[in-house]
Amino acid sequence: MLRQGKKLGTAIIGGVVVLAGIVMIPYPGPGWLVVFAGLAILSTEFKFASKALEYLKKKYDAWKIWLVKQPKIIQFLFLAFTGLVVLVTIWLLNTFGIIDDLLGLHQDWVHSPILGK
Repeated sequence: MLRQGKKLGTAIIGGVVVLAGIVMIPYPGPGWLVVFAGLAILSTEFKFASKALEYLKKKYDAWKIWLVKQPKIIQFLFLAFTGLVVLVTIWLLNTFGIIDDLLGLHQDWVHSPILGK
C-alpha cells in the first residue's frame, strides 16, 4: 500500500510539474527545463517517462541546432513571435490594465477583453 501511495504521489507531482512546464514553453524562461524536471520526477517510478525524457532531450537539442543554423531573419522572427506571445498573454491577463488604473492614464484599449473592466 505504501508503494502504491508513493507511485500515486510521484504521478501527481510529476504530472503537475510537466503540465506547468508545457504552459511555460512559449514564454522566456525555464519552460523546457520544468518539463524535463517533471519527466525526471516521473521517471523515478515510470519507465515511459524515462523514454520520453530521453526522446525529448534529443529533439530539443536538434531543434536548438536547427535554429542556430537558420538565417538571422528566421532567428529574429522566432524571437519576435515569442515576444508577441508574451505581450498578448500579459494583455489578456490585464497586467497593462492594472498599470493603467494605478497610473490613472484612462487608456481603455490596454485593458483585457477577458479580465478587464
